[in-house]
Amino acid sequence: MTPGTEPDTTADTYDVEIDVRLRDIDFMGHVNNATYATYLEQAREAYFRDVFDTSLADLDTVLAHLEINYKQPIEADATVSIALTVGEPGTASLPLTYEIYADESLAATATTVQVFIDSSTGDSRPIPETWRSQLD
Repeated sequence: MTPGTEPDTTADTYDVEIDVRLRDIDFMGHVNNATYATYLEQAREAYFRDVFDTSLADLDTVLAHLEINYKQPIEADATVSIALTVGEPGTASLPLTYEIYADESLAATATTVQVFIDSSTGDSRPIPETWRSQLD
């Protein structure tokens, strides 16, 4: 997110800007395809921080699914933003969908599933009720 810019948390979509770093650019002069997954992670981290007031690093969750559909390359000087939407939560899983924009043009769509786990057993555990009420 650009410093001084507040994310848009209106309606059901969470919007955040992502900075394109020099290391994100590949030899073809655009953002490397693997970097899109990092951008999604940055959007998830911002969402959890802003909506639940906690960092993903402090939660017992794992990424159980990741799918990215590339539409167009992101150029090095592009302004990148991500629109994140939360799907219908499962017992222990939280599906998220994303639209990645480069200069307001759709560059990729993606889905992820975050699963809450019991860190002592590695088994899934229900999403905390206090969080579930914020998701409704």
